[in-house]
Formats: sequence, C-alpha cells, structure tokens
Amino acid sequence: MLFDPNNKIVQLCSHGIILEGEGKTAEAKQMFLNAWKEAVTDSEKFTAAHYLARKQNSVEEKLKWDLTALEFALKVKGDEMKGAYPSLYLNIGKCYEDLKDFENAKSNFLLAESYAGYLQEDGYGNMIRNGIKNALERVA
Repeated sequence: MLFDPNNKIVQLCSHGIILEGEGKTAEAKQMFLNAWKEAVTDSEKFTAAHYLARKQNSVEEKLKWDLTALEFALKVKGDEMKGAYPSLYLNIGKCYEDLKDFENAKSNFLLAESYAGYLQEDGYGNMIRNGIKNALERVA
C-alpha cells in the first residue's frame, strides 16, 4: 500500500499517531476525525476511517469504522490496497468475535488469510499473519 507523505490526510493521521504515542488519546482521535472530514479520495477515506476505528469506545463503533475503511479500500483500483485487506478483515473479524458472532468472525478471518499473500515479508506482515493464525484457532 502506498502512502504519500505529502498528502494532507496522511500528515493528519501521522500527527494523530504521534499524539497517541504521547498519551494524548482525545487529541489523536480529533486529528483522525479531522482527517476523515477532509478526506476526498477513496484512499484518503480508507486511511482516515482505519485510524478512527482504533479510537472508538465500543466494539460496535469500532466495527462500524472498520467496515467503512474496508468499503473505501475496496473502491481503490489495482493491487495497491490488497496489502491492507488482511489487517482490515482481521480487525473486522475480531470485532465480530468480541460481539460473540463467531460465524462472521470466522468468515472474516478466512478472508484475511486469503489475502495474506499480499503482505510484505517483514515484522508487520509476520504480526498480521500470526494474528490471523491465532484468530482462526480461537474460532475453530
């Protein structure tokens, strides 16, 4: 997945991540919300929704934002976003698991697994692959 460091939405989300690291949760959430409000393209909307999902207070709200992120990721043409699908489906599956909807959880974990080939061979990719493996074991 390509991120343009000069893109305003990427900059807002990056700033939000810095605020998160400083323990400024409310400010980080506001930064992600600002990014959502200013996002224009499907890729920008995906990015903002993805980060907003992380800052929700309920599983239902997190699921809503994860599904919104997926909706916009699926609209981006080409293979650029396919590396994001494993994480998105893993996050969505986890929400369903937390809501005790194990059928939807498992189907999303399987979708995550089906896109795992698009992950890089690095620490992040390994973390997501391990997350998918553990998730599938939990709902087996």
